[in-house]
Amino acid sequence: MNLHEYQSKARFAEFGIPVPMGEVAHTPDETFALARQACCAVVVKAQVLAGGRGKAGGIRLANTPEEARDHASAILGMQIKGHRVRSVLIDPAASIAQEIYLGIANDRAEARPVLMASAEGGVEIEEINRLRPEAIVREHVDPVAGLFTFQAVRLASAMDLPRKHWRAFGQIVAALVRCFEESDAELAEINPLVITEDDSLLALDGKMVIDDNALPRQPQLAALHDSSELSGAETMAREAGISYVRLDGQIGCMVNGAGLAMTTMDMTLLYGEARGIGPANFLDIGGGARADTVATALRIILSDENVKVVLCNIFGGITRGDEVARGILTACEEVQLKVPMIIRLQGTNADEGRRIINDAGLSGIHAAGTLTEAARMAVDAAENDL
Repeated sequence: MNLHEYQSKARFAEFGIPVPMGEVAHTPDETFALARQACCAVVVKAQVLAGGRGKAGGIRLANTPEEARDHASAILGMQIKGHRVRSVLIDPAASIAQEIYLGIANDRAEARPVLMASAEGGVEIEEINRLRPEAIVREHVDPVAGLFTFQAVRLASAMDLPRKHWRAFGQIVAALVRCFEESDAELAEINPLVITEDDSLLALDGKMVIDDNALPRQPQLAALHDSSELSGAETMAREAGISYVRLDGQIGCMVNGAGLAMTTMDMTLLYGEARGIGPANFLDIGGGARADTVATALRIILSDENVKVVLCNIFGGITRGDEVARGILTACEEVQLKVPMIIRLQGTNADEGRRIINDAGLSGIHAAGTLTEAARMAVDAAENDL
């Protein structure tokens, strides 16, 4: 779950990280009132769960309340990378002497969090890594022992941060690590962390990504979820407990199990990439395959107009293959499938399940014996419909 900038910075403040005391507005008139109350120049910042707001014109400096209102009028309602701006953050403008990047994320290869810092803040970390990877310094955090003071010093030294800022920087690094750990975050970053002209450090922008699986033990953060940022398909998937990520391909994948879903996507790419064909989504319906869950999954997949064929790959463990087959057929009748569907069943009663599907004689629905066969059939079907 992604947090908006104002939500991330409010969370940072709970751990003692210095942030601007901004407020959120939803209308130009609210923006005017907040800017007038600030009694100084303000920055009007679009609140959307997408990067590149500045380049899209979603961040603007206003020297007067009237100018702030005009900026809000232009920003509210605009689209940034497919996200509609519904609110703006009004932050007091800061006098910036230097911009720094500071973030922490999970390093799965090392099985521990990694701190990342760069003296070239203010731009996306991916851009820094692409153009000047040596400009990023890293420190891994021991998940048991935690952060050591010398690690923050090492980050500051490697960035050539003036020594007079090392203590304040170290305190912010330690606070960010605590915030990351206690929030069950996958990412927490400050970009930029600025040194102001009066020699103080301030987190001007913030971003946090919370692990969805941890939300039941993070009710305070779960309450911050902004459902308006989700598409209709994503909302439907979340309500049904289905893991769904939309991609750019033509083969709608419906699978039970995340690992099997990834393998299914890889197989469609293996046989389809040279022909410009690939997976349209990641979708994991979980351990079971009840008719209602399958029907919801099909509605989600078919809401994507780019889908030319559905590939259903189900491994029957506790759930028997014949039950899965009947559930799929019932779901297809409810959803009125309009594109070809390839079904691969393995596991308990898989042979009987395939027989049920074939005996149903429904047009456009075919059973495959192996994943290789299913992937090839799906790619061929998608290519024929392009």
